[in-house]
Amino acid sequence: QVQLVESGGGSVQAGGSLRLSCAASGRTLSSYGMGWFRQAPGKEREFVSGISRSGVTTSYADSVKGRFTISRDNVKNTVYLQMNSLKSEDTAVYYCAADRVHSIVQRGIGQYLYWGQGTQVTVSS
Repeated sequence: QVQLVESGGGSVQAGGSLRLSCAASGRTLSSYGMGWFRQAPGKEREFVSGISRSGVTTSYADSVKGRFTISRDNVKNTVYLQMNSLKSEDTAVYYCAADRVHSIVQRGIGQYLYWGQGTQVTVSS
């Protein structure tokens, strides 16, 4: 079992940047495909980005493509989400999640077994 802890959230003005981190403990992160999801108030949790175990393959929601970049450092057991050109609609709680089963990047919430507690991102216009 892997434990995930997100950090790096905060408040920023529109157009600004934040970098989220997801630190894993308990298991080697290289065994897991990783994903970032977000949930805004009153909305369902949605896929933001995912990365394969090796880091070779990535996937992005259309709404963040070209602005967000996912990466991972399997030596540091950490996954990152660099968020640039932030918009007010990016305001949400951001969660990282780990997928032990699949070898390709998954976009479905149900494919991820382990979740962090979330970190708040607030973008003011």
